[in-house]
Amino acid sequence: MKDQVAESDLSLPHAVSVEQLVQSLATDLETGLRSEEIADRQQKWGINQVKSQKPKSVLLLILHQFTSPITYLSLAAAALSFFLGEWLDGSAILIVTVINAAIGFFMEYNAEKSMESLRKMALVPAKVMRSGRLQEISSEHLVPGDILFLEAGDMVSADARLFLCVQLEVNESALTGESLPTPKQPANLPAEQPLAERSNMAYKGSFVTKGNARALVTGTGMQTELGQIASMVQQAEQAATPLEKKLETFSHKLIKITLALCVLVMVAGLLQDRPWMESLATAIALAVAAIPEGLSIVVTLALAQGMLRMTRHNVIVKKLSAVETLGGTNVICTDKTGTLTKNKIEVDSILMPGAQATVKVDALHASLQFLSSPNQLQNSLNFQHLLHCCALCNTASYHILNGEEKEIGDPVEVGLLKLVYAAGQDADSLRRTFPKVAEESFTSETKIMGTLHQQEGKGIIYAKGALEELLARCTYQLLDGQLVLLTSSDRESWQEKEEQVANEGLKILAFAYKETSNTKDLFMENLVFLGLAGLLDPPREDVKQALEECRSAGISVKMITGDHPATARNIAGRVGIVAPGQAVQVVLGAQMPDYARLTDWQKKDWLSASIFARVSPKQKLDLVSLLQENQLVVGMTGDGVNDAPALKKADIGIAMGIRGTQVAQEAADMILQDDAFPSIVVALWQGRIIFDNIRKFVVFMLSCNLSELLVVTLVSLLGWSFQLLPIQILFINLITDVLPALALGASPGHPAIMQQQPRALGEPILQNSHWVALVVYAVVIAGCVLGAVFLSLWLVGRGQIPAEGYANNILFLTLILCQLWHVFNMGNTKGNFFKNEVFTNAYIWYALLLCFAVLGAVYLVPTVAQALALLPVSLPQVAVMGGFSLLSFFLIYLVRKLHIIL
Repeated sequence: MKDQVAESDLSLPHAVSVEQLVQSLATDLETGLRSEEIADRQQKWGINQVKSQKPKSVLLLILHQFTSPITYLSLAAAALSFFLGEWLDGSAILIVTVINAAIGFFMEYNAEKSMESLRKMALVPAKVMRSGRLQEISSEHLVPGDILFLEAGDMVSADARLFLCVQLEVNESALTGESLPTPKQPANLPAEQPLAERSNMAYKGSFVTKGNARALVTGTGMQTELGQIASMVQQAEQAATPLEKKLETFSHKLIKITLALCVLVMVAGLLQDRPWMESLATAIALAVAAIPEGLSIVVTLALAQGMLRMTRHNVIVKKLSAVETLGGTNVICTDKTGTLTKNKIEVDSILMPGAQATVKVDALHASLQFLSSPNQLQNSLNFQHLLHCCALCNTASYHILNGEEKEIGDPVEVGLLKLVYAAGQDADSLRRTFPKVAEESFTSETKIMGTLHQQEGKGIIYAKGALEELLARCTYQLLDGQLVLLTSSDRESWQEKEEQVANEGLKILAFAYKETSNTKDLFMENLVFLGLAGLLDPPREDVKQALEECRSAGISVKMITGDHPATARNIAGRVGIVAPGQAVQVVLGAQMPDYARLTDWQKKDWLSASIFARVSPKQKLDLVSLLQENQLVVGMTGDGVNDAPALKKADIGIAMGIRGTQVAQEAADMILQDDAFPSIVVALWQGRIIFDNIRKFVVFMLSCNLSELLVVTLVSLLGWSFQLLPIQILFINLITDVLPALALGASPGHPAIMQQQPRALGEPILQNSHWVALVVYAVVIAGCVLGAVFLSLWLVGRGQIPAEGYANNILFLTLILCQLWHVFNMGNTKGNFFKNEVFTNAYIWYALLLCFAVLGAVYLVPTVAQALALLPVSLPQVAVMGGFSLLSFFLIYLVRKLHIIL
């Protein structure tokens, strides 16, 4: 029964009194647990560690490379070749398959190694009271019932109910998305209190920024909020990427077509009373011609090249197929804190009697921009006093060492120091000039901090804190350098201004001072009011441009945050998620029912909204599911633990590498090593280029394969005694098809590709128009090849070309030349042909040179030349083959230029 009570209490510890938790956990707030109890409790609750995803083994990475349907098709072709005794054909296909697998393995293995370098789940020490003694232990040994001691700088190692707090503030941004540290107090809370507002709890993974506390451990390991999120990540299903789905569908169609053609040729041969071995040989040639043996390796290398290009832009891609998914992304769900913003607090607005301004702080370069009313504020006595207050009534530290910012203390106080340095003053110098004599610390009761400083034998008091409490201690305000009585209407006016600034999502601090002859005692009465400062976690400078590029590319962006709705609305407006003048709709987590209970109009609201605030990890997951249900390809960015389940569920999860938690990085498909949002745009651009290149080389390779099919079929139907050999077709497919296709995969892409709308989710690699086009290409190529043979046979009859064995060579070599020139028809027909992305692609020219070099080398190796049945060619033969191959290029270019086909 006691265990049942304990389990019930531990499920909602924020809503249970400390006394009841002490009883349920059988512990003591003064002496803690007895040391001999620990082993039993560890046996019951387990070790205090969050289970993480195990790195993929080398064997699993290798096996993963052989799960593609195209690979199955290639292996089947190899098996058929071996079965029929074609050892050379079978071996060649197997070698290509293994090379493809090796490339895929190498890229994913490197990505896995990069992930291992980011796994830094170091065990931090924890201070606990056990058997009446304060001890420091490894955090993995914490158990429910332990009494945990916390102070500024500590990482919270377990979920714990606070029972004694002294000015405690905890940064929970990784868990809740809240930018500012959360003040804590031990009072009981309602059971329905949202996670971000549970002020009597300290959660595993959060960070103590101020004060100290004692807390009762209520959850460890997978029983913590962090552990529950990790569990959601592990349970979240990750669907196959769009490219994987498209290649699988394409491969299945190709298998069916290949089998149907082979059966058709076999039956036709038997009906013509041909020997069954001859019919079978023709069917084998057809099968080899139909299977694009090099397609899998070309796709893999194109993705790998994109992966490497992204690495140069500080993007780690963990899975090859995820590269292409980026190109189809049409909605990005982004976290706010640390992704769109700097995750640092800075002064944004200053309001003083008679003047106010929005400011842009750059402490690193000592730059302070006044975006309005610069003369009224910058040179005023008010502003100088405010800077002194920010520097002197402050316990934080901020320095710049070797071009890097070093910050210690409360983030809000650090933000005030940045204002001082941005204005060209030195806080340390001010502190030496005005030494501190006395201090009254900020408390949750007074909500004010005050300090007394010596100033040339006199005293000066500086105070900051909540407006209402500070105004109650002020008698005057400083207006144009003069002390003016602070009237009741002035007080009301300042409270209205505070409300206006707060509605913009800014944190408000009020400032005051007083000159005094007393240099020993701090009396904060009859103060002079200086004004207000609004602080904010500001947007990153590079985000707005990146979001504009997303919009021009037809990609919508939704902000999903655990932060306050006013703050979310403010940031969304500043970075351009919400266009100027556009109505801002914010969906609150409290208004979001469970996914299963969503009504149709609620779904429409979710789909149209751009901002989601106070959202739980489960609700983020639900939103991603809804978007995917509506045929959208979803990208999800984030850095916190609270982002992890949605990162894994999304079609492409994008985690931050510097600020990102281990859980988020393991759940994501790719990681931004520089945490720069514009890197996402680079990845989107590369993804689109890669898909466009894949489409080009698939059209190229299939039109080449289909032309081979037509040639083999027509030669058979015409009853000619010569035929393309399977080994010749394999040579074409693996050399003269693959090398130009690889070059197409390296194309830099069309300049306007990011001005196009994202492709539809169900859009196949090849649409109907592409199929029509490649059929036309194949017919033209096959027609020109057969034309070359007809002309050669006519010339043979006239005695101008030797007859014996050369017809086969004419078929083989003309087909090669036609396909090599055909690569130039894959470029964009708009504009100058000599300036399109294919003709200007240096890799295309390298590929053609290499193909001709390989073909020339084949003639020089007797064994290979004999296997390919090659004979010396004469000048008239070269003229015939060259003429008809160029004719095929010009015919296809003409029909494309006239927009008859793609």
